[in-house]
Amino acid sequence: MGNVKTEQIKRTAKELIKRYHDRFNNNFEDNKHLVRSLVQGGTPKVKNQITGYITHTLAAEKKGLPAQAPVEGEESV
Repeated sequence: MGNVKTEQIKRTAKELIKRYHDRFNNNFEDNKHLVRSLVQGGTPKVKNQITGYITHTLAAEKKGLPAQAPVEGEESV
């Protein structure tokens, strides 16, 4: 079972996916370089968590699995 990500990680990852969906893919290393250039500040661990969540979400999306449950405070579309 995977680790639980904080709301901040999920919120940031979802915002990056919404803005730059066409630039991300299912490759963690490619996504990591892109996240490094897009996210200002933050530790390497936090950036890797964001990247991992983005990669996981895009892989699930590609397989046609249902989207993750919305983060508390977000509305579902």
